[in-house]
Amino acid sequence: VKSARTQTPTEKHLVALDIGTEYVKALIGRVTENGIEIIGSGRAHQKLSDMQAGAIADIGGVVENCDTALSEAEQQAGVSVRSAVIGIAGELVKGTTMTVRVVRKTPEKALDMAEVERIIKLVQQKAEAKAKQQLAWELGGKKVEVKLVNSALVGIEIDGYPVTNPVGFQGRDVLVQLYTAFAPLIHIGALERTAEQLDLDLVAVAAEPFAVARSVIGDDQSASMSAILMDIGGGTTDIAVVNDGGVQGTKMFGIGGRAFTRSIERDVSVEFETAEQYKLGLGVGSVPAAKVDEVEKAVQKVLDVWVSGVELALSEFTKLDHLPHRLYLCGGGSSLQMLVDRLHDSDWYTRLPFTRKPIIEHVHPDQVVGITDQTSKITDHTYITAMGLLRVGLDTVQYTGASGD
Repeated sequence: VKSARTQTPTEKHLVALDIGTEYVKALIGRVTENGIEIIGSGRAHQKLSDMQAGAIADIGGVVENCDTALSEAEQQAGVSVRSAVIGIAGELVKGTTMTVRVVRKTPEKALDMAEVERIIKLVQQKAEAKAKQQLAWELGGKKVEVKLVNSALVGIEIDGYPVTNPVGFQGRDVLVQLYTAFAPLIHIGALERTAEQLDLDLVAVAAEPFAVARSVIGDDQSASMSAILMDIGGGTTDIAVVNDGGVQGTKMFGIGGRAFTRSIERDVSVEFETAEQYKLGLGVGSVPAAKVDEVEKAVQKVLDVWVSGVELALSEFTKLDHLPHRLYLCGGGSSLQMLVDRLHDSDWYTRLPFTRKPIIEHVHPDQVVGITDQTSKITDHTYITAMGLLRVGLDTVQYTGASGD
């Protein structure tokens, strides 16, 4: 039986739930003047059957794990929180940036909020039609109902001039770049039911690579950051390309840390749990000497396929003249040293429009803008997605004026 979640009325709090294939992570943040302070964290391991390629397969199991992680975070924070941001991953989340040009009939009339909103709605409708088409094609012609998950302005130009806020400007040609992410209704429905059973109010559902990008871009409008962000989880690899501070697009494919474990399980003929230990033991010298070669070969095999997945995903960003050469890694799967070495040492990038060899590094929690950790538990790159979800929650609360708790 789920405990009813009450709220402390004096302060605003948000909880981020990163429902991953391997772990559920919960972070509780207190909203302050300058951003968010993390005051509680918790995590729970998922069973093999709970998730399928980043999507929820067993709602009951996932609810239980979320409850465990939430309770741990709430105990540490000393508060109970209702307002939640949940992340959505998986190959069926389609995130792209669309550019739409609108020619105004009365260029001398200054743009007002209503007109800007109309233009954005138009872009969203176009993006939705495109996402439906793409999903139907991937699922062999099945009609799929989709729902908008995130939408963010990447840039607006009026008669060729970039503006941060278009309201009040005159001009004929309005060029709007909007990032939108759509997910199948069935995915979102599962998340909504999960939230309902946990007695949480959903402030936002966020495409996880978008959340990771938000975590690193932060507030600064003038931040002209360009980077490729790669969140390697248990079931999927999520990639976001950020150009000049705007999210250009997000791609996901279904190979993550678990595929490496499965490969060891098959090729070395050991149980899944042992295979997992061997994988984690690589590089720290805890794999039996006689098995090292076999284990590395099994990992190498999946790495070949994984790198092709990365190349394929990045080759789809055709609108950019060249790809950013900073590559930031996060997520549990990126702890695999062989994977990092492969990105460092091989020439995988030469077939892509990089102007120079990419620099590979892990995102550290300290780099996440506007979010500080009061728990001293958030020490590595595996919590970045959850921190990004808090960031999206903060954006939503600030933008809509919706109050958190």
